[in-house]
Amino acid sequence: MEAQAKKKEIVSYLIRKGILVKPEFLQRLSNSSELDQIYAQVQKQKDPTQIFFSEKPTSDSKVKIIFNYETQSKKRTTQDFIDYYNARYRTIEKMLQNRQELNALTSIGRLTGKQERETVSIIGMIKDKQVTKNNNIILEIEDPTGTIKVLASKNKPDVHETADNTIFDEIIGITGVTGNNIVFANTIVLPEVPAITELKKAPDETYAVVLADLHVGSGEFLEEELKRFLEWIRGESGNEEQKRVAQKVKYIFIAGDLVAGVGIYPKQEDELSIADVYEQFEKCAEYIKQIPSHIPIIICPGNHDPGRISEPQPPLSKEYAKTLYELPNVIMVSNPAIINIHASENFPGFDVLLYHGFSFDEYAAKIPLIRTNGGYDRGDLIMKFLLQRRHLAPSHTSTLHIPDADCDPLVIEKVPDFFLTGHIHKTSVANYRGITMICASCWEGKTAFQEKVGHNPEPCRVPIINLQTRAIKIMRF
Repeated sequence: MEAQAKKKEIVSYLIRKGILVKPEFLQRLSNSSELDQIYAQVQKQKDPTQIFFSEKPTSDSKVKIIFNYETQSKKRTTQDFIDYYNARYRTIEKMLQNRQELNALTSIGRLTGKQERETVSIIGMIKDKQVTKNNNIILEIEDPTGTIKVLASKNKPDVHETADNTIFDEIIGITGVTGNNIVFANTIVLPEVPAITELKKAPDETYAVVLADLHVGSGEFLEEELKRFLEWIRGESGNEEQKRVAQKVKYIFIAGDLVAGVGIYPKQEDELSIADVYEQFEKCAEYIKQIPSHIPIIICPGNHDPGRISEPQPPLSKEYAKTLYELPNVIMVSNPAIINIHASENFPGFDVLLYHGFSFDEYAAKIPLIRTNGGYDRGDLIMKFLLQRRHLAPSHTSTLHIPDADCDPLVIEKVPDFFLTGHIHKTSVANYRGITMICASCWEGKTAFQEKVGHNPEPCRVPIINLQTRAIKIMRF
């Protein structure tokens, strides 16, 4: 049927149902994908009040964007980097100043040249880290007033282990005894997230789904498995209980890397089934639009998606992802972003921290506690590490940073209920101090590049969150 005939039938249907057709709605029908979707709903004689809405599903669908970085790109100077790190320092310093362990705080500048032994507390950013021949660890830390060395003795195992698992540029607190331009550490205090004693739970049975790393366009893209997921979310497959759960899914998060991209790593062109990034997004939209239109789909970019990869990344570019922006239930956010879902008059909703996870590679490789306990396969340990530091990429070398002179958007100021990530192509689910941490799976088999670097993906596993109980089940497709 031609598009004009479909439009006429849709409008006639609405008029018969007593629905006033606005010009904005007619404009929506000019988009072919949305026209086909609405026409299919009309053919099923659905209640028009449930399937037609005038704008993206934000407040009405219980999705509220709390933080979304959309600052335009501009020229940056050396001073911007200085201001950026000072802004980060001030923000995390305030978190540490509230810690009881740091009850004798002083500036590093006041300790310069101090000869007498005295118990002090200081806050600083790690500038350097060395291991002595006796296996003690010396940290050089700095604050706006100066620098000083901190010794973590191997004879104090807890202090030594914490120091061993620190990384450049993170901000910590130290309590110890002063020496000659040195502090002998008794305690190392991390910014940490406060412990949540009672899990927040929704008043009704509702589900959220977490996806990531579709990599549409890859030669290893698992199309049949994704189609099985799409059949399930539409209620067309699965047992009776699985179909019942699918009907109660109200939110879907996609944590970046929707497409394989082009030129992301050496010789990637040899591993692509679709070599044009515009065509990759066209194909991706074909899959996404098969998700029922009443379910909001919150999407952040990843490092494979075209556009700026320096973090924070702005929402996906409309130039490339035009067909996705045209879908009525897609909500584009930055990487990272904070989204509140499922709030009501008597329930505050859940705060969700969504981050793709590009910084994960560095911590999997360099932090001993992570490296020796599974490394790249342990998304839960990496996420815990970042929550403890209250920063998504504390080391300057772990990702490309945009030096925002006013604030550091990668600082975890607001403590979330859920921390959702992707990037490592393997699902992990854990709880840390009342925060549910989920690292999503992928929809791509092992590539030659992953084989070379030793990555072992576990694709097509989908975490399903029961927001009423906070229980999580993982479905395999």
